[in-house]
Amino acid sequence: MFFDPETWVAIAFVVLMVVFGYLGVFKKAMAALDHRAERIKAELDDATRLKQEAAKVLADYKARSAAAEREAADIIANAKSEAERIATEAKAKMEDFVARRTKTAESKIALAEAQALADVRAAAAEAAVQAASTILSQSVRGQVADDLLAKGITEVRQKLN
Repeated sequence: MFFDPETWVAIAFVVLMVVFGYLGVFKKAMAALDHRAERIKAELDDATRLKQEAAKVLADYKARSAAAEREAADIIANAKSEAERIATEAKAKMEDFVARRTKTAESKIALAEAQALADVRAAAAEAAVQAASTILSQSVRGQVADDLLAKGITEVRQKLN
């Protein structure tokens, strides 16, 4: 049995383990493993804390984004209603402007008609006066003719104007 290499390997292994135990290698290895486990646990705790903070930041971002979208929708709705109001006002102003311009044009037309009618009456009066003076001058002579002519001309002008 002492000549088997497996026996000597087993004896060397047992001796090595005893020496390691005597020197405290197992305690140091366990302390190192415990230290590493604590470090890994701290890193996991930090990762969990960071994950929770990221979730809070994401929720805050989503809330802000939703608020911004609602605000944008409100702004758009207000802009549309304001545009409709302005369009309505512009339409009303335009209709009022057109009505005033139409009324002004109609009054100018009426004034032009009245002026044309007055011009026609004046021309007719002048023509009547000329015709009457020609007729009277050919048929009536002397002082009586001049008085009748002047009186007739005055009456015609007064009636036609």
